[in-house]
Amino acid sequence: MSHTLYETTVQRVQRCELAVPGSNPGMFEKALNSGVDFVFLDLEDAVAPDDKVQARKNVIQALNDLDWKGHGITVSVRINGLDTQYMVRDVVDLVEQAGSKIDTLLIPKAGVYADVYMVEAMVTQLEKQQGLTNRIGLEALIETALGMANVEDIARHGATGRLEALHFGVADYAASNRARTTNIGGLNPDYPGDQWHFAISRMIVACRAYGLRPIDGPFGDIKDPDGYALAAKRAAALGCEGKWAIHPTQIELANDVFTPPEREIEKAKRILAALKEAAAQGKGAAALDGRLIDAASERMANNVVKIADAIAVKNGRR
Repeated sequence: MSHTLYETTVQRVQRCELAVPGSNPGMFEKALNSGVDFVFLDLEDAVAPDDKVQARKNVIQALNDLDWKGHGITVSVRINGLDTQYMVRDVVDLVEQAGSKIDTLLIPKAGVYADVYMVEAMVTQLEKQQGLTNRIGLEALIETALGMANVEDIARHGATGRLEALHFGVADYAASNRARTTNIGGLNPDYPGDQWHFAISRMIVACRAYGLRPIDGPFGDIKDPDGYALAAKRAAALGCEGKWAIHPTQIELANDVFTPPEREIEKAKRILAALKEAAAQGKGAAALDGRLIDAASERMANNVVKIADAIAVKNGRR
């Protein structure tokens, strides 16, 4: 193992993240009672230009008036892009008027680390100005060719500050690369496999190398639960911790995929017990169910147990 190690910056349960348009306050209460791990109140793509200012006011009111933490929900806000006239006022108004209620800010279309740095510098100054005791985290969407080309640099430098997670924004990524797609997050039958595999895998590697959470983005066809579940399973197989939901019906699907099944948890615990017993006998490996297990098996088993424990704590079972 290298002497250079980046531990996970902030651990959060993020099996599913529900996107909620800031211009539609009627959806806030429904999101609050949806049972989702994470909600991001959206000021960017889901809000028309003429509604941006009112959406920001709606979100600030929702942050202050609704008991997100009491419902076990981590709450984020997706701000507008750095190339718009809305971003500065988004950050300033959110932190000044509701900073104590925000867990993270989600930065769209991050192309270079400087994009993250700009928001981080603003948040740091505003936290000091407001005397906030909570630390607002940052998350960034990798959804352009430029962002993917710089994903390792964004992760490496961002991990030393407020950056907690990277999200794969498949829709804008497809547009940026002029990729042919028939459904947001879906598969093109002309491609022999999953055309998003390389990109999301690259983002995941950058996240895991530098202690960030990798999150898969949206699946556009809300009438195709099987397609959503398969996309989530592919992301989970690669190492993602969760996936977006653009409709409440997708929440249960994501939670099911990204929650370790009981049989997997029990096997992980058996692996840890067998290796502990082997270590007591001076052995570095053991046999379990006719298969060799070793230190790598222990690391994988620990990952499963940690995730299961975090979910149990969130659900109030511990």
